[in-house]
Parts: sequence; C-alpha cells; structure tokens
Amino acid sequence: MKELDTLLSLLAEKKRKMEQEEAERNMQILLDFLHCLRKQKVDELKEVQTDLQFIKEDIGAVEKHRMDLYRARDRYSVKLRMLDDSGGRKSWHSSMDKNSSGLASSPLNIRGGLSSGSHTKKNDGKSQISSHGHGIQRRDPISGSDSQYINQSGLALVRKKRVHTQFNDLQECYLQKRRQAADKPHGQQERDTNFISREGYSGGLDDFQSVLTTFTRYSRLRVIAEIRHGDIFHSANIVSSIEFDRDDDLFATAGVSRRIKVFDFSAVVNEPTDAHCPVVEMTTRSKLSCLSWNKYAKNQIASSDYEGIVTVWDVTTRKSLMEYEEHEKRAWSVDFSRTDPSMLVSGSDDCKVKVWCTNQEASVLNIDMKANICCVKYNPGSGNYIAVGSADHHIHYYDLRNISRPVHVFSGHKKAVSYVKFLSNDELASASTDSTLRLWDVKQNVPVRTFRGHANEKNFVGLTVSSEYIACGSETNEVFVYHKEISKPLTWHRFSSPDMDDAEDEAGSYFISAVCWKSDRPTILTANSQGTIKVLVLAA
Repeated sequence: MKELDTLLSLLAEKKRKMEQEEAERNMQILLDFLHCLRKQKVDELKEVQTDLQFIKEDIGAVEKHRMDLYRARDRYSVKLRMLDDSGGRKSWHSSMDKNSSGLASSPLNIRGGLSSGSHTKKNDGKSQISSHGHGIQRRDPISGSDSQYINQSGLALVRKKRVHTQFNDLQECYLQKRRQAADKPHGQQERDTNFISREGYSGGLDDFQSVLTTFTRYSRLRVIAEIRHGDIFHSANIVSSIEFDRDDDLFATAGVSRRIKVFDFSAVVNEPTDAHCPVVEMTTRSKLSCLSWNKYAKNQIASSDYEGIVTVWDVTTRKSLMEYEEHEKRAWSVDFSRTDPSMLVSGSDDCKVKVWCTNQEASVLNIDMKANICCVKYNPGSGNYIAVGSADHHIHYYDLRNISRPVHVFSGHKKAVSYVKFLSNDELASASTDSTLRLWDVKQNVPVRTFRGHANEKNFVGLTVSSEYIACGSETNEVFVYHKEISKPLTWHRFSSPDMDDAEDEAGSYFISAVCWKSDRPTILTANSQGTIKVLVLAA
C-alpha cells in the first residue's frame, strides 16, 4: 500500500507538472498569437494613418487648386460682364442718336403734330424694348452658360455615380499610386518636389487624377458607321482580323471568306450607307487568320492563313511580294516589327515561331516550342523582343538575340493564350479562353491586373489596346472596353441582328471576332462572326 501511495503521489506530481507545462505552452502560443496580431494591426494602423495623411494632403491640394480655378472663373466672368456692359452702352447710345437724328430730320413728324408724336413715343417704346431685348440677348450667353452649367452638373453627377460603382478598384488604384510615389528614391522625390511646387499635386495624385478622368470620361459605346456585307445564311463570314494602316486612313479585314478587303475609313464614316465597297480587294487561296500592316511602308500588309503560308502583299498593285511556306500547319498570327520595317514574326500550330525578313526568302530565326502557338507580337520599342502566347496557358517573352530560353514565362491563365498586345514598351495585355484578360509588366516581370466581365471559352474574339484602354470581344456577341487600371468593364456594346425575326435567340450563335483601336482615339473597329463590321466611338 505504501509503495502504491508513493507511485500515486509520483504520478500526481508528474500529472501536475505536465498540466503546468501544457498550460505554459498554451499561454505562450496565445501570447505569440496576440503579439503577432498586435504587430499586424499596428502595421495596418500605420498604413491607414499614412494613407489618411496622404488623403489629407491631397484634399488640401485639390481644395486649393479648386479655389484657384473658381477665382480664375470669377475674374473671367467679371471681365466678360464689364466688356458686355460697355458694349451695351455704346450700342444703346448709338441707337438713341440714330432715333433722335431721325426725329429731327423727318418732315412727317413735323406735319403730323400730336399723332406723329404719339407714334414717335411708340417707336421710342419699341426701341427701348428692343434695346432691353438686346440686353436680354446679351445675357443669353450667361443664361446659356447657366443651362450649360446645369448640363455639366448632370454630367458630373453621372460621373460621380461611375466612381461609386467602381469605388473599391479606384480606391486600390489611388492608394497604390500614392504609396509608390512615396516609396520612390530620394532623387526621384526631389524631381517630384519640383513638380509639386509647380502644380500643387504629388506625382501619385496626378497619376490617379489622370486615371479618374479617363475612366469617368466615357460611359457607353455609340455606333457611328456599320458595314453589312455578310450573308446571314452563309457561315463563311467570320472576320478573323481587322487592322488600321500606318496613318489610320485605311483599314483591312480578312477572314474565312478568303479575301483581304481594304476600306477607306473616312468614306465608311461619312457616307451613310450599309453597302460600302472596299477600295482594294485581294483574293487568297486559303482562309485567313491574321493581318498586320507595315508600320513604315504604307502599301504593305502581311497575312497568315490556314495552310501555314505567310504572305506580304502590295496593296497598290494588289499582288503578293513574298510568300513564306515553311510552317507545316495553320499559322494563327503574324506581326510586322515597329522598329525594323523589313522584319516580321509568325506563329503556328506546328509549335514554331518564325522570324522573317522581307529581303530573304527563308526564315532568319526559328523557335521550336512544345505547344501550339496562338499569337505573336513584337515589343513596339525594340525589334529584339517578342511575346508569344501559347496553348500551354503561358506567355513566353523572348529576346531574339538569345532564343535558347525565354527571358521570362508569364503564368496565370488557365487556358490557351489567344492574343498578346503591347500597351507600351513595358505593358503587355493578354487574352485567354479562360474568359479573362491580364496585364503584365515585362520590365519587372510581374502580373499587374486581371480583367473579368466578358465570355470567352472557345473562339478567337479579338483584343486591341491603346495607352489607357483595352477592348475585346465576347461570345455573347458583345464588345467590352476596360480601363487598364480597373478590373471590371468600363462599358460594352451588343451587336444586334435586325435581319432576323428571332434576333435575341440567334444572337447567342454569333460572337465578336475582331477589334481594333484607331491609334489613341476613342474610336474602335469591331467585327463579328456574322460578317458585320461596326465603327464604335466611346461617348459620355
């Protein structure tokens, strides 16, 4: 019994010790958690306080700038009123002088006596009324400005609603730009200080104001011209590519109809008719997948087709200058270099990227990849770099001076990458059949943003970019426009099918197949699988 009591006391002591250690561990874990949570919240608080300081500074800068604008407007209004009043007095005195001289010289007034006097008073009354009338007319510009102010107020209200609709994205954009500006090196901050002293804005605020202005400027797409040259009962109408030439004077279309059609843009927009005829038409042997105008030689355009042939055409003579037949399967994409007009690149289902020179019959470079190539694009700032979109879900960014391996492989898409386009030398946009667009920084080799809103699961629906906006098609027969800083659509436009009784039911069977911005204008060319081409313009 004594031995058992000893064992029991030892076990009890051990139990108490284990409970003590367990309690200490639990307390330590809890304490570590609370310390981590406090650190996180303190960091968040510091970030919020910093953000609040940024906001406070920017509110002060904007209020000051707004007051300066108001004062400038008031000064301008006073000057206009003074000029208006002095001009009104001169016109009133001159009219009175004319009336008095008329009274003195008119023999009818002398003979007319009282009746003519009363007639004169009536005339005076009329002249005074007309004079006051002129005064009212002089104030019309002010009342006009009032009505204009009302219109501007309504427009401002609409733009405010757009801001609140995308408030979270805009908030993230503002804070990101403001923090980036604050994190710049000292030398850069000094340059920004000069900017601040000149404008009253920080660099980050100025960048964000530019985003806010361009984002809220437009709310819809308006049709300004339309070409209906397709047969709705014939399936071979898909416009695979639509591209402006070097000067935006002409645009070309190509697709499964085996024809390259070149249209005069001004004629299409200014002549109100659906049946626009192309100024140039070239027939090809095979269905076409892509077009690319030469950025220097205005008369040259390249095409890729379903047989794998890459052709360079002379639009003036309507004949081919070069035909490259090295691809073994369908060629999906072709692109002329912006910096070297003699170089072009193509990509094919044979998993090969080929670089061509218009002075040579054979390819000058060949990149053998493991997956089908859906799209290729030269960097606009350098003829040494190309982006390649592939069926392996990745974007391969190559330096053509060393093709043994890509400079970087951008990953993120869940399906094949159907298009790649450069917004600038450092910004690359991509489209995929995973129903997303993505923006990448090819200088830092990082993803920037993902855009969602359109539907794209199996077709090539087009992609086009400007410096601020990205547009693409959708398998819902709609064109979507995104601002590059906001992940949700800015606006969209649905293609209708007025030739069909059950347009709503049939619209689902068509999709947007090609889009193209007009340089940095708010004008966009769009085409769909029915063969309809529309010229759309962004509107408020």
